[in-house]
Amino acid sequence: MNLKIKTVLCTAVLLTTAAANTAMAMDQGDWLIRAGASYIDPKSNNHDVVSVDSATSFTFNVSYFMTDAWALELLAAYPFKHDIELKDGTDVGKTKHLPPTLSIQYHWAPQSVFQPYVGVGLNFTTFFSEELYGPLEGADLSLGNSWGLAGEVGADIKLNDAWFLNLSIRYMDIETKAKINGESIGKVDISPWIYGGNVGFRF
Repeated sequence: MNLKIKTVLCTAVLLTTAAANTAMAMDQGDWLIRAGASYIDPKSNNHDVVSVDSATSFTFNVSYFMTDAWALELLAAYPFKHDIELKDGTDVGKTKHLPPTLSIQYHWAPQSVFQPYVGVGLNFTTFFSEELYGPLEGADLSLGNSWGLAGEVGADIKLNDAWFLNLSIRYMDIETKAKINGESIGKVDISPWIYGGNVGFRF
């Protein structure tokens, strides 16, 4: 291969890479919307009186880039549905919860096609539609709201200058006070890992 051909090929590669990087860049003032599914895996070594099982639901989030690298993210979701179990594994009820979370993220390669990031924030979890059956049928279960820290790692994988794929892993500190018929039965430490896959759009 002669020098001229090598020069043309190298120039083409450099121009293609530069164009891709320019098209994929995140800039101050950008908004991102991500939507997909998340699998929530509650703490498994739970010795509380009652515990909740895993669940999958639709989730979405919105991010705003305050700078090229720093962004604020608000996570929301369609209610997660969980079965409630006793220590021995007996199903005794079900509940739903919503985990809105506000985080600050750092994206350390905002000019790349593959953009990893980390985030830390505050989670608020509210439980509702609690229902008991089986050996506890007829009793009234109440799970209190929870505030806690949240952390995440993830990556945006650019498809073009507007669309991208997203993968994320989150951890949330969720601990709720449980009551049956108004009497406290202790705390339930859920503190789940959450695994998400999304499609995103930048505007």
